[in-house]
Amino acid sequence: MQYLARDGVKLGFEEAGSGDPAILLVHGWTCDHTYMAPQFTHLCRTHRVIAVDLRGHGQSDKPQQDYTMLAFADDLVWLCNQLKVKKPVVIGHSMGGVIAVELAARFPEVPGAVVTLDSPIVPPQELLDGIAAPTIAALRGPDFREVQRKLVAEALFLPTDDPVRKARIIADMSSAPQHVMASAFAGIFCDTAASAAACKVPLLILMAAQPLSDVIRLRQASPNAVIGQTVGAGHFHQLEVPEQVNAMIDRFLAVSVS
Repeated sequence: MQYLARDGVKLGFEEAGSGDPAILLVHGWTCDHTYMAPQFTHLCRTHRVIAVDLRGHGQSDKPQQDYTMLAFADDLVWLCNQLKVKKPVVIGHSMGGVIAVELAARFPEVPGAVVTLDSPIVPPQELLDGIAAPTIAALRGPDFREVQRKLVAEALFLPTDDPVRKARIIADMSSAPQHVMASAFAGIFCDTAASAAACKVPLLILMAAQPLSDVIRLRQASPNAVIGQTVGAGHFHQLEVPEQVNAMIDRFLAVSVS
């Protein structure tokens, strides 16, 4: 890992490869840069690739603060400036995709394109009411680790997903500090239709088996977005079926990104 310090907060990242456009890989909630490893390995053959550990995650510092999508996006913009990365393709899994869309909306001059991997960009109301709202409250309580384990185990996998990987992911994610876990989760589940509409760069949205976005509202918000879906994998499809995910990213880069 390499590190840069922003106002005393250490931010970790890995970098490899060369070639434009540069790729910025952004992991999901309570994960780290290794959750994008298949994409890192594949894309660094032809591109400069930077995979981050977001503030509060992985080997980056975890200060007591609010963990908002805008704060994460602001860190990524700062990191791009420090590393002299111009017009990167920002590829985010889950929360990372929400951050990528927020970045494109708030800092339109920064990204060259955005790819989201099973991200709740425009979450359906039943997801907001039935899962997100009660979980936000429960993650602030004393049983937050068990709440997260149950959510991850029951909502994010298919029966055919690799059981060893599933066990590792559940253990990894539930080890996050409560102040990061609760704050970041609350920030994910906002209605981001306005941010999706403000994203004017090429946008690829790859959903998994059980989409986390309302496709009709998503198309209304972002009619030019390319929307695809992987086959036979749960939420962590970038790990479960990387050959599908990587092939669709390659094609998107070839036809949509100059």
